[in-house]
Amino acid sequence: MDSNITPSPAGKRGRNSSAILTDRMCEKRVAKRTKLYDRKCPGLYVSITTAGVATFSFKFTDRETGKQRTGWLGVYNAETFTVEDARSKVYGLKAMGGEALAETFRDQKTATAKRGKTVAEIIDERITWMKTPVKKPDGEMRPRLEAWENTASHLNRLIRPRLGKKLAMEVTKHDIATLSNDIVAGKFGKPSVSNARHMRKAASGLFNWAAEAGRDYVTASPCVNLPKLDPEHPRTRVLSEDEIRTFWHGLDRNDLPYDRRTRLALKFELVTMLRSRELLGARRDELFDLAGDYPRFDVPLKRVKKRRVIQQPLSGLAVEIIKEALRGSNKQYVFASPLGDKPLHRKAMADALRGDKRKGKMRTRTARPQAVHAARPASDGGDLGRRPRLR
Repeated sequence: MDSNITPSPAGKRGRNSSAILTDRMCEKRVAKRTKLYDRKCPGLYVSITTAGVATFSFKFTDRETGKQRTGWLGVYNAETFTVEDARSKVYGLKAMGGEALAETFRDQKTATAKRGKTVAEIIDERITWMKTPVKKPDGEMRPRLEAWENTASHLNRLIRPRLGKKLAMEVTKHDIATLSNDIVAGKFGKPSVSNARHMRKAASGLFNWAAEAGRDYVTASPCVNLPKLDPEHPRTRVLSEDEIRTFWHGLDRNDLPYDRRTRLALKFELVTMLRSRELLGARRDELFDLAGDYPRFDVPLKRVKKRRVIQQPLSGLAVEIIKEALRGSNKQYVFASPLGDKPLHRKAMADALRGDKRKGKMRTRTARPQAVHAARPASDGGDLGRRPRLR
């Protein structure tokens, strides 16, 4: 039997056709929305959109009202919901009897409303869910996912513009793969495999969350069997001892456009090897025995990536940096913002190293290229513009 789907002539509404449905039919692309009834299982039909989404439904007569009704069965998925699965579901429904069948599909109206949500709507719900405060093991109330801002950024920047208006249940793995390829190709700014990887992670979390029992916005996540991304190679460029020395002394220059405490924070990071998130929130009550033999800085677990307390011993040089940062300040934070009694902004150190834009103009970078180039002859050939890492 010929199982090809032939679109109707333009300008005319074609009649609904019938055939023995196969999985191949459900996967075939169509020029316009097509509805096919199954000869093998009366009442079962599939509706295929131009986007490649095939949806199974069941048409039956409600004996209580005498009217024809349609019940939604599910979206075709080669792995989780095939033609045979749809047939089995219909056979099971028919065996329930008329009243039970009608009642089942009345209950499905609520579920259908849930599946009518757009991607943008479930993104909003997901972000609200992530940032909702919950009680953590240490007894504090903090966001459910403490890195929710990064995930929200990926959802809003990379997924919402392309898929936001689509119904969540109609998003396919082809849509996710195409979006991923476009990010790698630079259609969302600078070409970036890393951003594509972040997008996939955020999308997978979003759709898995949307498919959980109680939400049921989608039947299954479309983030499956995606083509592998090219591997990312870590940078191997590191600063030499001479470059670190130049960097260190360059931070003492008075003609740099950044706050002194920002530069002291960079020095403290170099001395202790703590992450910027761990040290920027340093408070006076987290410092111990600065004038004694065993000075230390206790980083609470909420600022540590692996959620454990760090007891950081402080060298004499680290103590000097802290004392200078606290000198003339009555603020509770060691590396306080010039805008009030709060820590420096989380991007302050990164902006000082890389430079940032103010009113459309790039501000001068700090000691990384500026001080090194000032201290070394031009013929030296050193290139710190490649963002070397500090070790």
